[in-house]
Amino acid sequence: MATSPDFSYLTALNLPSLNLLKTFSVVAKTLNLTHAAELLHITQGAVSRQMTGLETALGYPLFLRQARGLTLTPRGAQLLPAVQQALEQMGEALRRVGSHPDTLRIKCPTCSMRWLLPRVIQLQNDRPDIQIELTASIAHGVDFSTEHFDAAVVFGRAPDSPRRAHHLFDEVLTPVCTPDFLPRRKGRFELADLAGKTLLHPTRDRRDWLLWWREAGMKGLPSAKSQHFDTLDLAINSALQGYGVAIGDLTLIEDDLQARRIIAPFPLCVASGASYTLLYPDNPTPALQVAIDYLNEQARISRQKLSGLLSSSHHLVSAS
Repeated sequence: MATSPDFSYLTALNLPSLNLLKTFSVVAKTLNLTHAAELLHITQGAVSRQMTGLETALGYPLFLRQARGLTLTPRGAQLLPAVQQALEQMGEALRRVGSHPDTLRIKCPTCSMRWLLPRVIQLQNDRPDIQIELTASIAHGVDFSTEHFDAAVVFGRAPDSPRRAHHLFDEVLTPVCTPDFLPRRKGRFELADLAGKTLLHPTRDRRDWLLWWREAGMKGLPSAKSQHFDTLDLAINSALQGYGVAIGDLTLIEDDLQARRIIAPFPLCVASGASYTLLYPDNPTPALQVAIDYLNEQARISRQKLSGLLSSSHHLVSAS
């Protein structure tokens, strides 16, 4: 006769409820009962009672209550990372178990979404049996041993695992703006016209603009206004709205260029040395193999379009 499993050890652990631990994590993040209550959609009094109850159950204080707000006690600070990690792992497990069995989870840098998202949507339209969940991140890498993704598009130097990596396309940079943003003299644009214009920077260190400007044979950036963003996508969107001139990757904006929503006014294009690569673990599932083959084909088409552009009105140099 089969016996029921013994879960008495769980009772012996005397763990606080998941709800209390979640509230503790939010309060520790905000260090403000009012803000925590707003995020949890409960009253401030309920948050206070939960924290008092948790401290009573643990037998030690987690917060110091001061006139200017809350601060974590040493024990509270020691407990917080473990609680946050446990909540994240539990949430990730619930998402994996509850997701569609054929859902592919693909991580990608935020900047690649302009190219990746429309192609993923098209693939899902063509193959409704395959579900794809994109997770955008400002991080440019992936660790499949700790991150639960089926594949990832990464940005940077070529990875050291060619057996599980497919090169998609190289980063090729050039200034971009709306068609009427810069004056055109005798059918061409002049670098001098950038003076006084707003330059849109996708990074705080201005490295992309500095790289292109140096390859153009100029010293330092022109006397222009600057606006900095945290991602290339935000800078491109601002250029599309006519707020300035962005430095853009020609492949990422190929749809905007084709539709003439944006133009590349100067012929100089600079290969930065970075590229976009599709990575995946060993033994891809049939659904993942379909996605891999599709994205590789789309990347081949994009490389052909870029080659056609560079062979006509633009020319390419490699960053020195």
